[in-house]
Amino acid sequence: MSSSLRILITCLLAICGAARLAADSVDIKGGARIVGKIVKIDDGAVVVETTYAGSISIKQAEVVAINTDAPIAVRFANGNRVDGKVTGSGDGHVKVANAEGEFASEIGKVAASWAAGGKDPALVALERGWAYEAAVDVTGKNGNKSQLGTAGSLRATLKGLSDTLQFYLAYDRQVTDSVKSADQFKAGVDYTSNFAGKNSWYARNEGGFDRIKDIELYDVAGFGMGYDFIKQKKQTLTGRFGLSFRYEGYKNPATTDVKSAGLDFGFAHRLELSSGLLVNRLTLVPAFQDFSNYRATHESFFELPMANASWKLRLGLANDYNSRPGRGVEKMDTTYFTRLVLNWR
Repeated sequence: MSSSLRILITCLLAICGAARLAADSVDIKGGARIVGKIVKIDDGAVVVETTYAGSISIKQAEVVAINTDAPIAVRFANGNRVDGKVTGSGDGHVKVANAEGEFASEIGKVAASWAAGGKDPALVALERGWAYEAAVDVTGKNGNKSQLGTAGSLRATLKGLSDTLQFYLAYDRQVTDSVKSADQFKAGVDYTSNFAGKNSWYARNEGGFDRIKDIELYDVAGFGMGYDFIKQKKQTLTGRFGLSFRYEGYKNPATTDVKSAGLDFGFAHRLELSSGLLVNRLTLVPAFQDFSNYRATHESFFELPMANASWKLRLGLANDYNSRPGRGVEKMDTTYFTRLVLNWR
């Protein structure tokens, strides 16, 4: 073997060895070791990104040692934050060292970790910030029947620690055999303030038109109280009860317009799964002048993540029920949809 080839092989082995050394490691009870990049420690789990198995979440209670090749930010249960390189000898303790010294504690007392120099995620969660969502779907069909449908929506959400403000709008247009089968627009605003524990108050307003249902203009305004039956990190179930004012103006003069105060009921359910997101929403607005005259709307969808974290695929259905529709109009409209959703901040 020539001296130049020997030198090349030696260099490659050194690089590979350095790459192996320049990796974080997590030792687990029983002797197993996970090697990769520690992304974060949060909610009782150590998350490691590996080249061989993707992202791995390890129960913090099963970890006996943590070692990092570079500094990270660590917050302990007592609130102290230390940025530095983490080492552990396998006895269930960690040491975080930097230029100012060394801090030692038990692994179980590590409350969270994130990128060195970054903002504490717990503080970020307290900050108000805007989040945006745009969704679109286009459907078409040729053959025995022709169909072309387009739908789009926008939503802007300002979320803080104890309140949420949302603005939204959506438009749906469907044409079947050259005849419009859907022509609906809506826009609204919704504000919720959690003033104590699971209790909240809300105010909302939504207006628009539905030309297929002969509604030239509708508007529903409501306010009242809310209660979180389930309030967990990955699942919430919120109920609402309040008062409303409902207006529906019809194009056909033979149909009586609706102008009435009434009740306002609502339920919203959100469940984060490992495979995606499940959302269910339901509202019911009966009129005081006649409780059998009411409008109910429902939407359920399952959202699947895509390769790019900003993009999602949403599969679902929506129902719009009017107990007293215009003349010649069905009470129930059901829409099935597949939507491409873009989220950004």
